[in-house]
This record gives sequence, C-alpha cells and structure tokens, in this order.
Amino acid sequence: MTTLSPENSLSARQSASFILVKRKPPIDKTEWDGFFDENGHLAKSRDFICVNILERGLHPFVRTEAWKFLTGYYSWQSSQDERLMVDSTRRKNYEALCQMYEKIQPLLENLHRNFIETRNNIAYDIQKLYDKDPLGNVLIDKKRLEKILLLSYVCNTQAEYQQGFHEMVMLFQLMVEHDHETFWLFQFFLQKTEHSCVINIGVGKNLDMLNNLINFLDPVFAEHLKGKGAGAVQSLFPWFCLYFQRAFKSFDDVWRLWEVLLTGKPCRNFQVLVAYSMLQMVRKQVLQESMTGDDILLACNNLIDLDAAELVSAACTVYAELVQKDVPQPLKDFFL
Repeated sequence: MTTLSPENSLSARQSASFILVKRKPPIDKTEWDGFFDENGHLAKSRDFICVNILERGLHPFVRTEAWKFLTGYYSWQSSQDERLMVDSTRRKNYEALCQMYEKIQPLLENLHRNFIETRNNIAYDIQKLYDKDPLGNVLIDKKRLEKILLLSYVCNTQAEYQQGFHEMVMLFQLMVEHDHETFWLFQFFLQKTEHSCVINIGVGKNLDMLNNLINFLDPVFAEHLKGKGAGAVQSLFPWFCLYFQRAFKSFDDVWRLWEVLLTGKPCRNFQVLVAYSMLQMVRKQVLQESMTGDDILLACNNLIDLDAAELVSAACTVYAELVQKDVPQPLKDFFL
C-alpha cells in the first residue's frame, strides 16, 4: 500500500473544485484562437489547455480543431503551416488506403473467412442507425460511414470491428466534414484512449479495475455485488464498449465526456471513475431493494439522459477521494 504525494492530492482537489462553483462557459472560438501566436504555435501550455477542457469543455465551433490536438492528429508543437501539410498528408494517405482496399477486396472475399461476415455485420449495424434529426433532416451518409468502418477493420490490426463502433464513428462523422478526418480521428481516438473501449484489449481490464475500486472505496456495496448482485459489474461492458454513449441526453454530452477522456485529466483511465460514479447513482436503490444481478443491470441501463458535466464533476470528486487514501498498488498503477 502506498500513499500518493501531496502534489497529486493538490491536483486532485483542484480538478474537483469546479463542482463547487458556478459552471464556467466552454472555451469559445475567440478564446481558442487566443491560445496561439501569429504563426499558429501554441502560446499556452498543453497542460493549461487540457485542464480548461476538463473544467469547462469546448464550444461546438472549437471542437473539431481541438480534437485534432487531443487525439494526436495534430502535434501540439505544430505551426499553422505544418498543420495544413498534415491535413494534406492525412487526406493522401486515406485515399491511398482506399485504393489499396479496392484492389485487395476480391482477395479478402475469397481468402479471409471473417471478412464477409464482418462486412455484413457492419452493413446490418449501419442500417439500424437512425440517421435523421427531429425535423427529418439527414444527419449522416450511411454509405460513407460503411466505407470508413470497413477500411478501419481492414487496416487496424489491433481493434477488430465490434458492435458499437458504428455509433462511435457516426459521432466523428457528425463532427468533421471530410472522410479522411473521420477515419484518422477514430484511429487516433482508439490509440489515445489505449484501446480501452475494445473488447479484446481494454474492456476486461476496465471491469476488473472497477471491481477493485468498489472493493476499496465502498466495501458495503462490494459485499452486495459479490453476493446477491453477483455478475452485475461484469455485465456493464457496454458502458465501456460505447464509452457511455447511450447514457447521455445529447451528442454534445457524449463529446463533452470523450474530450475529457482525451485530455488525460485528472488521471489516466478516467472512464473507470466515470463508471463508478454511475454505479453510485443506483447504489441506494440496489441496497434498499436488495437487488439481484439482473435487476442491478436493468437499473444501470435505465441511467439515461445524464448531464456530462455533472458526471465529470462526480468522477473528479471520486478521484479527489481516492488520492487522499492509502491506495493499493494496482489502483495506483492504473490511474496514475
């Protein structure tokens, strides 16, 4: 068991402090532009910007450019001219991948036994997407989305296609204008978040650490989850596979949480603290009604229309609580 340093504790208190004051407005275009000098180099530190994103979020007019920095699409050290070159290179590389895919597609159909099945799964998932807003306006281009998902499946050797990727990539397509931006932002997003939403890479680790966190911070709840509520936590894998997308009331809320995860603030693997905070929302009901695993899962699935800023604040409070304690080494290694 090791105690975290006073510096980390202070950082945790600062990261949670914004829950105690009136919610600050998001970073708008004027303020964002002020972060750069005349050549387009950052005049503020990366840490300063990330802390502000954690505490305030981004205005929709800023989000596309900011996410290119947060994901690693752009270097934080780049100039405006260098970023124009990066965009051009990303576009050309994407076009080259598309041409390669067209050439090898017949080979994949004949020799890759999983390709046709995956292609069918992607097409099926996309057709289920509701692609119109309340006024009936079309939001997304399903054909373009299908192409991006297939290309991602063929090119990404670490993260094979899984159900839910279509919903995630849709949000990237809604954010940016061009297909090459959608494709590369999704690839960089997976890398930046350490593939923690991928079933065969990070989801199991998230669930294990969520269990460890409950055991450490809430032994009473943990005891119930081990007994009558057995299996409930392991059944929460959709939270991580979709990065909580279905729990929010709007796309803006989803983007608000995801951009916090991309900052790495206030800690690594913040998504597990988010999941813990969501479980705390049903804790009282679970214990009072002595719920079984299936009932707990149903209660968790009923957590919808959440406010992302409030959830981020709650998770920051958990982090502030965590660092004040004598933290087991596995938790310390995972979050810090």
